[in-house]
Amino acid sequence: MMTEHTKVDHSMENIDALEATTPGPTVLEKSPPRSVKMASNKVECNACPVLCQISEGRTGACDRWGNVGGVLTRIDPVVVMRHPGVRPAVAGAAAPGLASNSTADDAAGHAAGELASVADVAGGNVSAGADDSSMFVSGIASGTTYPDYKPAPFIVASQVRGVDMVTVVTEGIFSYCSFKVKIDTDRYLGPEQSNIRHNGEIVGHVTTAEYGSQMLSLGGVHHLTGGSKKEGRVTCSMMLALGNKEAVELSIDGGAQLVVQAGKAPIVDGKEEQRMRVGCGSATIGIFAKQWFGHADEVVVVDDHITGVLTEHQAGRCLGMPPSGIKMKGRRSTPGRYFQVANPGNGWGGTDIADPLSIIDGFDPAVSHPGLRLLVTSTTGEHAEYYELDEELKPQRKEMPAVLHKVVERIGENCEPSLCSVMFLGGAGGSLRAGVTENPIWLTNSIKQSLTNVTCGGAPAYIWAGGGITLMVDVMRMPDVSFGYVPTPALVAPIEFSMTRADYERLGGHMDHVRTIEDILAKERHRIIDWYDPANPWPTASKPMLA
Repeated sequence: MMTEHTKVDHSMENIDALEATTPGPTVLEKSPPRSVKMASNKVECNACPVLCQISEGRTGACDRWGNVGGVLTRIDPVVVMRHPGVRPAVAGAAAPGLASNSTADDAAGHAAGELASVADVAGGNVSAGADDSSMFVSGIASGTTYPDYKPAPFIVASQVRGVDMVTVVTEGIFSYCSFKVKIDTDRYLGPEQSNIRHNGEIVGHVTTAEYGSQMLSLGGVHHLTGGSKKEGRVTCSMMLALGNKEAVELSIDGGAQLVVQAGKAPIVDGKEEQRMRVGCGSATIGIFAKQWFGHADEVVVVDDHITGVLTEHQAGRCLGMPPSGIKMKGRRSTPGRYFQVANPGNGWGGTDIADPLSIIDGFDPAVSHPGLRLLVTSTTGEHAEYYELDEELKPQRKEMPAVLHKVVERIGENCEPSLCSVMFLGGAGGSLRAGVTENPIWLTNSIKQSLTNVTCGGAPAYIWAGGGITLMVDVMRMPDVSFGYVPTPALVAPIEFSMTRADYERLGGHMDHVRTIEDILAKERHRIIDWYDPANPWPTASKPMLA
């Protein structure tokens, strides 16, 4: 996470360091001399627009680059993924840390010391004869193409089933990016379009709800760059944590307090959610109507959006159930389907009610009868009550018969666990594409034509229809700590483009910079991990995910 160092103005005079997460190619060329005088023991990093001046033995603002003996050097080892069954010998670890260029070295988590050289770290990292089609160089810690005109840090040749392939590997600096968060819950989170805050700053908004889920849009260029410096820093910090699968605290104006973490259950107003609803009230009626038939004379399924009434519903009619004479509050839509029976909230079925009888206006004495059996349940089965009408046609709570209790339990059984799903959404712009080819539109066209497969840290990326390369990826399918940042502020994310060597040459790729996997493993600092998600297709042997 970012520290207080990020409060420094991003100017040549005062930016020695700030802090962060990821890396790039071994050595980056120094910028040409500038008008601002720089101390002789410093190097200027041009891996991003901040242009840190870094003292020897220390790191720059993002901790991704350091000054090693007067040479600008990538700090973290690039992540290489090994296909299951391949076991080259590994030497290991990330280089010893550099001291930060600030007085808060301990807070930044760096130990003073010198970086090991590439030769020291990489020596003996891979056994001879490793199968290059079973090793994949990811964009994690690979570095960027800034100042935009350079080839990507790694352009890797491989062979898959006898076909020569090329994978272009880089880290994108994303100002135009956001996270779409899907929260599986019926709980009321807040009004649509409401601001979402993190540490008091607006970092996103509530967007349209989907079936059984509440949706949030977090981050984006307007929060990163369009507001105050504090808003940009807080937004970037929140996004970095969210993308790296950490827990993030959020508050919604006029709504709930949340703790959101990818792959975990959401915590809403201090309570951990358990279930995602099986369906709306109408759908629940349709699913379980036959199981209620003969055991209840009426069933009401309470739901914030569509409350279902069994005897009026088409499912009840098809079963030949007689009308119960029930009178519901709310706006009747179609038979057995009611809108707006209550306000949104954290009670029954995502409404604000605690008493289920509060949505019933009574029973028609010309139709109803004493002893009528009434079941009222929520769409998750977490709330359920059984009643029988007395002589005055008023519902009296009774012990629920075992057969109805079993169906209510089955509703819960059919509810999936409540989870937070975090999708990274970013636009891969011109500068990133220039690292692939001198004519970026050809890369864009090759993706649209399904000639180039796009992955993020090896995870399959969905490519949106329309212009540009707008990609979306599930962070749970990416390795841990895949994201970094630069204090411009912007998020840094890995991205890889895989295609045949012939196609790469046709789209004007940087053929002079193509390297073998063996050369990279022998000469570059790297860290090998096992292929982390068996559900992910191998990047060089899969087709693009297009709209």
